[in-house]
Amino acid sequence: MKTTLALLSSLLLGASLALAAPAAYPLKTCLVSDNELGSMGKVVTKVYQEQEIKLCCKPCIKKFDANPAKYLGKLKK
Repeated sequence: MKTTLALLSSLLLGASLALAAPAAYPLKTCLVSDNELGSMGKVVTKVYQEQEIKLCCKPCIKKFDANPAKYLGKLKK
C-alpha cells in the first residue's frame, strides 16, 4: 500500500511539472541571426531551460547550442 501511494504521488508530481508551460518567446526575430521569423522558411522552435526559443533556420540551432548564454541575453533587454 505504501509503495502504491508513493508511486501515485510521484506520478502526480511528475504530471504537474510536465504541465508547466515554458516562458513565451517575446521577439519577432530569430534569437541568433535577428532575421524576421519565417523569412528563411519554417520557424524552428525549441525549449531551453524553460524558455521557448525561436530560430529562423536549422543552421541557427547549432549556433545557439554552441553558446546559449550569448543569445539568451537578448531576451532580457
